[in-house]
Amino acid sequence: MTRIEWKGVGERFFEAGVDRGVLYVDDNPGVPWIGLVNVNDSTSGGKAEARYLDGIKISNRASPEEFEGTIEAFTYPVEFERCDGSAHIGNGLRIANQRRRSFGMVYRSQVGNDTVGLDFAYKIHILYNLKAEPSERGYRTLTDQNEPVTFSWKITSRAPFVNGFRPSTHYTIDSRDIPVELLQVLEDRLYGTELEEASLPSPGELIFMFDAFEDFVYDAGSPYTPVFVTYDAGTPDTPILETIDGGAL
Repeated sequence: MTRIEWKGVGERFFEAGVDRGVLYVDDNPGVPWIGLVNVNDSTSGGKAEARYLDGIKISNRASPEEFEGTIEAFTYPVEFERCDGSAHIGNGLRIANQRRRSFGMVYRSQVGNDTVGLDFAYKIHILYNLKAEPSERGYRTLTDQNEPVTFSWKITSRAPFVNGFRPSTHYTIDSRDIPVELLQVLEDRLYGTELEEASLPSPGELIFMFDAFEDFVYDAGSPYTPVFVTYDAGTPDTPILETIDGGAL
């Protein structure tokens, strides 16, 4: 047995910062959110509800939790105006207090340690089905010490359902745990490439992307897809080492 020690060189981790914000509205390509200042997330609910029988506590079950938070920024993409409740009439005219659109977003936080600082690692945060509620905005007269206006929104969500898990809005990917190849695939999807537009995978797609990574599965498509390759399983005495998926039935 080994006694616990608290030396931990390179193991004193901390998180800081927010960058690489991306906004996704409807099925449109993702756009960069330049000017993010803060993304604060919290939860409502989750309060323990005790139940008693004959004066004895028999359960202490927590109520369901719901995502909520705030976004602060110096500016926001034009595509976010519909989420902020503004409708673009044309030629620069906008009308406020309209129906707000839901949106998804991605941002990144840095993970540092005591040896290399904030260059150690990072986390990608993915948020789904958000609704924004603008906060009060104040405009002051100009002086010799001017500060830019900070926009702020309270955000809530209707968490999407995923098989096998409770509904959730917030998904986090830690660069310390994810295979390098999978991280590249994910970032190419979220941020786009020279050939593909940035897009937000659904929660189901995201989970499948991680769960099925490095699985050797051959899918010939639907029953109406022409089959161009024939896989020979050998004689009845030949052991089958791989499973071929012929598609949907």
